[in-house]
Amino acid sequence: MTDANVERVARIDTATLSDALDKLGIPGQCLGIKPLDHRFRLAGRAFTVTYAPTGPGGTVGDFIDDVPEGHIVMIDNGGRPDATVWGDIMTACGHARKLGGTVIDGACRDTHLALGLGYPMYSRSYSMRTGKDRVSLEAVGQVVNIGDARVHPGDLVRGDSDGVVVIPQAREAEVLDIAETIEVAEGRIRELIASGMRLDEARRQQGYHQLQSREKA
Repeated sequence: MTDANVERVARIDTATLSDALDKLGIPGQCLGIKPLDHRFRLAGRAFTVTYAPTGPGGTVGDFIDDVPEGHIVMIDNGGRPDATVWGDIMTACGHARKLGGTVIDGACRDTHLALGLGYPMYSRSYSMRTGKDRVSLEAVGQVVNIGDARVHPGDLVRGDSDGVVVIPQAREAEVLDIAETIEVAEGRIRELIASGMRLDEARRQQGYHQLQSREKA
């Protein structure tokens, strides 16, 4: 089934979406989370996963068969650099199941396969050290923290070369409307600059600063 807002958000870059989030006072930027490859792009709904520290016996990845096609796996591992929670088997599964990508507040590994398959992988870091016996699956389908953003299951997720933003479901229509308006204005400003107009005048004509300024309560 087609998701119109996923299609809309896929056409907008994260910088513009970030500006729209700022205007509405929504902290949806996943700060510190970067793509393995700047060519990676993702857009979809969030499937949330939380890991916790554990003793011997902890495993990673057993949830993946429950992720709907096209969804983005959003993993909260507390930003840990010392216990990876996604590797080559998970990447192979995600690619085969046509998932939309993976975003980790923490570390991944086996990065060569994600790069080779073009599977969109975003994380705080990467390493070779396994999370097995170091973390355990704590929850699926609960609210998670990804780079300072609170992510609910089903939230709208967009990633590109600058990072990842998350748009709350309840606010996505207004965020997308504002982002699309900003995009039109920026396109017109570029045209005016190319025709020889000063930047300050072009911005004034398009009401650019008002478009990005935070709305008053």
